[in-house]
Amino acid sequence: MRNTLSAALAAAALMAAVLANPANADMRNRHEVYGVDEGDMLKMRAGAGTGYIVIVGLPNGSVVRVHECEQTGSTRWCRVSLDRAPGLKGYVSWAYLREL
Repeated sequence: MRNTLSAALAAAALMAAVLANPANADMRNRHEVYGVDEGDMLKMRAGAGTGYIVIVGLPNGSVVRVHECEQTGSTRWCRVSLDRAPGLKGYVSWAYLREL
C-alpha cells in the first residue's frame, strides 16, 4: 500500500510539473484546420478581419497553435502559428479550427 501511495504522489507531482511548464501548456493549444470546402484553403491573415492581406492558405488537416482569440464583428479571430513553422504567425477564423 505504501508503494502504491508513493507512486500516486509521484505521478501527481509529475503531472503538476508538466501542466505548469509553459512549453507543455502550449501543447494543449494545438488545433487542426477542418471544414474548409474541397479545393479551398483557410486564409491566414495579417490581422483579425477580412480586410487584412492573406499570408498563406491552410488546407484541411493543417496543425496550428492558438495563442489568443478576439471577437471582431460576428467572427472570432485567433492569432495562430503553424505547428511546423512557428515563426509564421497570423489570424484565422475560429470556425474552421478544432482542438486536437
